[in-house]
Amino acid sequence: MKTKWIILLLSIFSLLSASALERVPVWPKGKMPNAQSHQIAAMTDETGKEGFNADKHRTAYLEWGEKPAAAVDNDACMILISGGSYQNCCDVGLIKMWREELTKLGFQTVNFVYRTPRPVGLPIYQTAWEDGQRAVRMVRNEAAKRGYDPEKIGVISMSAGSHLALLLATSSQTAAYEKVDKLDDVPCHINWAVVNAPAYVTTDGETGTRATRDGYGIDVKISDVFKFDAKTCPMTLQHGGKDPYTPNGSTLVYRKLREMKVPAELHLYPDKGHGAFGFERTIEFMRQMGFMGELGKEEVLMERYASDDARADKILQDVWPEGKTPSFQEHQCKPYIEWHMPKNLKSKGIQIIYSGGSYTGNDPDGFEVAPIRRHLNELGITVVTLKYRTPRPSKESGLAKHTTAWQDLQRTVRLVRSQAEGYGLDPNNIGIMGSSAGGHLTLMGVTSSRHQAYLPIDEVDKLPCNVQWGVGIYPAYALTDGADKNNTTGGNADSAVLVPEFSFDLDTAPMYLVHGDADGWAAMNSVKVWEKMRAMGIQCELHTLALRPHCFQRNAAPGTGSYNFVERIGEYVKGRLKME
Repeated sequence: MKTKWIILLLSIFSLLSASALERVPVWPKGKMPNAQSHQIAAMTDETGKEGFNADKHRTAYLEWGEKPAAAVDNDACMILISGGSYQNCCDVGLIKMWREELTKLGFQTVNFVYRTPRPVGLPIYQTAWEDGQRAVRMVRNEAAKRGYDPEKIGVISMSAGSHLALLLATSSQTAAYEKVDKLDDVPCHINWAVVNAPAYVTTDGETGTRATRDGYGIDVKISDVFKFDAKTCPMTLQHGGKDPYTPNGSTLVYRKLREMKVPAELHLYPDKGHGAFGFERTIEFMRQMGFMGELGKEEVLMERYASDDARADKILQDVWPEGKTPSFQEHQCKPYIEWHMPKNLKSKGIQIIYSGGSYTGNDPDGFEVAPIRRHLNELGITVVTLKYRTPRPSKESGLAKHTTAWQDLQRTVRLVRSQAEGYGLDPNNIGIMGSSAGGHLTLMGVTSSRHQAYLPIDEVDKLPCNVQWGVGIYPAYALTDGADKNNTTGGNADSAVLVPEFSFDLDTAPMYLVHGDADGWAAMNSVKVWEKMRAMGIQCELHTLALRPHCFQRNAAPGTGSYNFVERIGEYVKGRLKME
């Protein structure tokens, strides 16, 4: 009997909790534009209930979540937008998760439910866009009453809902409907957008299909429904690499935002289909942008990873036998590698790491190498660091800036492969990682291992120098508008293409790419590499970080992508090595 009472009380509590969500219609009675008799406004969990009455659900509405606790309230509101192909509003679980998590983080939340299925005789998005502009006006108008800043309104969305979010984010200065009352004098721009897996973005899918050519083709562009007007807001775009609603739509939107100098992030996930991924990236973006209150004090990366306690041994080795260094230059440093063995070996894979330095210098013990090396040792992974030859070859030599470093890298991969079994490691499970000029060098190693950088000098050079993965951290010099300097066009121009030294041969390996959005050695270096790799059928992971410059990780605020990047790279390497 006691158990029955408990069940009854829990049921009553559940009903009370559900009814606590306040619903408000978006349109005044009789004023809804383009009303069509087949359209409703309801989430699919409601339409699927027995006795659902469509006539009671004709008007788009807002469903207000509870007010966040005062201790975490950040004076901001998030509008939640479901996807569903503009045929329904189906992301019930996502909306619930977003509401719960964002409320905990201090946001007022409001679920926006727009009219579906698609209107007849109008663009597939038209009635939803009308509802969306009206909804934003209502949310802004409610700010004083509900206790948030009217200029701290964001949206988070999925699929067709992300197409709608892009309309709200880029096209608020274009009226979707004629004014119906005083509320329509309130601005309908939003202040930021979290855009998950946007559908119908490219012209090969803008009529409401999957991207018929997967977003490729010189005649495939961003749909011109997106105006990218003066009120276009910062956003983060998150997309699966195998999404049939092409991730190229997200890369093209990102490129347009960069042209406009609007801060943005792009997060692309390998081998993922259509879905919402990386909610933690959303939080990092909003924190970095200041939408969650004042950013914490930046901390020094080298101080956070100061200990070598996870390393069991360090073994130094020359890259070349005495007198056998190819393209020898008197003014260059002597190259060497160091094996860093973990105390608790958990993988047979090997990560090679080296720094940047404009090909004028490089430091295997500096902030671009030591912290990641120490973290990977903690994870039980063997690391080999490389000191490659710098400064650049002399002009008189006729060699390109990277030639001697490339020779050193090819030799290093062969040396590591030749000795791996002797250390109980896997000679065919090797990755390379570098930053800035070192990122350019990584792209050489990843894309051009079948091209001989030097004549063989011994038995080691009979081994292949291909790798199984690469990590490129703000790679420089990857595009023709910045082949030896900052990118002059930000990498955004059609004329800014990948430099010819990257062969993209048949041994090209998948990559993890991370770049600051505000980097003078532009983030488009990484984005255009990702696009090329995808065109080849190679799935890579990519992350850009809003407001962040070159060397974004040297000092970073807690809870941001720049602060967490060491652990993120560790997760990627563990994934490549199939470690738990």
